[in-house]
Amino acid sequence: MRTIEDLDVNGLRDLLGVYAKNWLAHDGCWFQGIERELGLVAAQRYNNAAWERFTVIEAQRILQFLGRQPGEGIDALAEALGFRIYASVNRQRIVERDQRHLVFHMNECRVQVARRRKGLADYPCKSAGIIEYSGFASAIDPRLRTRCIGCPPDPHPDDWWCAWEFTLDS
Repeated sequence: MRTIEDLDVNGLRDLLGVYAKNWLAHDGCWFQGIERELGLVAAQRYNNAAWERFTVIEAQRILQFLGRQPGEGIDALAEALGFRIYASVNRQRIVERDQRHLVFHMNECRVQVARRRKGLADYPCKSAGIIEYSGFASAIDPRLRTRCIGCPPDPHPDDWWCAWEFTLDS
């Protein structure tokens, strides 16, 4: 019988993908359960409340893992975005970056791709995204301001699902 300790680097990378997909599946099951019982509006309200707490916890743990402290600006945010749990299952990219500004695109979102595959409309995740990305960035550095460039239900180009701009206040 194998254990995690028996895995090599490639096995650990594969396991990370399994864990991220499991987390995402749990998130979807939880959301759909609320939606079935209470409707979409209530499910979104509970989802937003969960993201408001989770995104800060995730940011704090990533900072700790990276050996960084809150307040390290755009460089810390850029690095931390690559360590989010869904970074291993979604395709994402930083498209602009300097010391005071960063633009981030979610190029392939596993949730939205699955919805398209099932013939469903884009999930309107903008309200959750604003909470999620603003909270994550603020936990990385309270001086960071977040602006949604576009996120469903907003129209978006074929090469990204959502896009976010982060600016460091002086």
